[in-house]
Amino acid sequence: MESTNLSTLADELLAGARAADSGRASRTVHGGTGHPLRQTVLALVAGRSLAEHDSPGDATLQVVRGRMRLVVGDESWEGVAGELVTIPPTRHGLTALEDSVAVLTVVAAL
Repeated sequence: MESTNLSTLADELLAGARAADSGRASRTVHGGTGHPLRQTVLALVAGRSLAEHDSPGDATLQVVRGRMRLVVGDESWEGVAGELVTIPPTRHGLTALEDSVAVLTVVAAL
């Protein structure tokens, strides 16, 4: 059994994101290549975005720290720490409204 302290990991990833030119850092904490379920902790510095991209399968985003905006077409969702959103299976983008950390959970299409 493996365990991850999300608070500690959030601190580490935010430090990495602040030092990175891209303003982001991430770490897969479960799954990956060859596994249908993948959980990735993602940190974005305020104002940084993940450009619009296709959905890789069933997915949710849980904000652990900060405030983020998910944009899907003409719709948007603004989430704060403790909130969870289901990501529609269509193109979408993500922006950090303040320094933020989230857990992205994806079940790859079979």
